[in-house]
Amino acid sequence: MKHLPKHLRPRWRYLAVSLENWPEADFDRNAFQRHVWFAAQNLLGDVGSAAIDLTVIRFESWDGGAEAIVRVRRGESDRARAVLACLADVDGEAVGLRVRGTSGTVRACEEKYMGGGPERTGQRHVAIGDAERPAVVRDGRVDYRDDDAFTGATLLDTE
Repeated sequence: MKHLPKHLRPRWRYLAVSLENWPEADFDRNAFQRHVWFAAQNLLGDVGSAAIDLTVIRFESWDGGAEAIVRVRRGESDRARAVLACLADVDGEAVGLRVRGTSGTVRACEEKYMGGGPERTGQRHVAIGDAERPAVVRDGRVDYRDDDAFTGATLLDTE
């Protein structure tokens, strides 16, 4: 079977997405892809979801964060951003999501917006209220364990 001529092939845009989550959160590319599809279907319906054709091309995760490249049809970037803004959690784990930028090729997307890599984290005990608690410190932010969940704070909050 022959390839389609260039002028008939679908055109794509690539969104660089960064995710931030709690240190103990654990999800993979498949879980993220599934939640992106569900968010698109809930926001745009079946026809709109199929029209923008969101696909996770690259996904790399580490403790407390992840990076992804999401493919979308050309001209649908705004609707794709709206869909991604609807994601609040992945597999029950709260997630903060930010679209770093849009590009016309995967390579340009990686070179311009990706490669931040994992943040350096450190383990230490912080004084919160009248008790000392174990915490994960990342770039001036502190995530400390409070009974059964994490709570976010800054270094100034813990002093």
